[in-house]
Amino acid sequence: MIYDEPLYRPPSEAYSLIIQVTIGCSHNKCTFCGMYKSKKFRIRSKSDIFRDMEEMAARYNKVRRIFLADGDALVLKTQDLKDILQKIRELFPYCERVGIYATPGDILRKSPEELKSLKEHSLGIVYLGIESGSDKILKDIDKGADSKDMIKAGRRITDSGIKLSVTLISGLGGKDDWQEHAKESARVINAINPDYLGLLTLLIEPGTRMYDMVKEGTFKLLSTEEVALETQMLIRNLELENCIFRSNHASNYFSLAGTLSHDKGKLLEQLDNVLNNIEDYSGEYFRRL
Repeated sequence: MIYDEPLYRPPSEAYSLIIQVTIGCSHNKCTFCGMYKSKKFRIRSKSDIFRDMEEMAARYNKVRRIFLADGDALVLKTQDLKDILQKIRELFPYCERVGIYATPGDILRKSPEELKSLKEHSLGIVYLGIESGSDKILKDIDKGADSKDMIKAGRRITDSGIKLSVTLISGLGGKDDWQEHAKESARVINAINPDYLGLLTLLIEPGTRMYDMVKEGTFKLLSTEEVALETQMLIRNLELENCIFRSNHASNYFSLAGTLSHDKGKLLEQLDNVLNNIEDYSGEYFRRL
């Protein structure tokens, strides 16, 4: 199997077998994201996908996890996804979980019944990039969805019984909108109550519109201290039930981990320590993808 690179997957899929069912991202307009700018979006044929799966099954007979790439593989028709999931069950009997990226639009185009049928066919987890709960910021970054869409999409996944992992990006509102970013993101996450919440920190990539905005001075990046203050405000406003929280991505200045809301106090204490020793966390060298 030869991948159409670059290839991306969530951190929690580090040891998963990756199968490309789409190439690129169907939206591919977000101002901060350069992941799929070199690719023209297309859906691969099932015959090509099945050939790759059969090749991998011949090599690896005890695959535990599989991730369906690229950027929003849930865009496929439900029956096509069910066929792929069925093939996975046939070829990889030890597979415990299949994961997939999705946009809000992908999810909302599928009925609750369709999503439940994908759950029955062993789709185990959906990764949704919420990025921000602020309608202003979502519009500014050209996300293609507003906060109502995010909430509706997130709830549709959780109601289906499929695990939901969502991400936010600290610093996405810049210096002008960091408080709105923190408070509105907490509002949206509270309304969804996902199984997993990951907090990344904004990294500016050449070739993106946001990179140009930073160079032009129209978007002002947060300092490490401001990122910590924004994270503090976010966590203070989160009221969740058994949500696994991680902020230990390669993009982050400091590492946080816990279960919300059980570990809320501990996480806020850790942030107090970060703020009291902010010079120890301000290096950019290790913030690389």
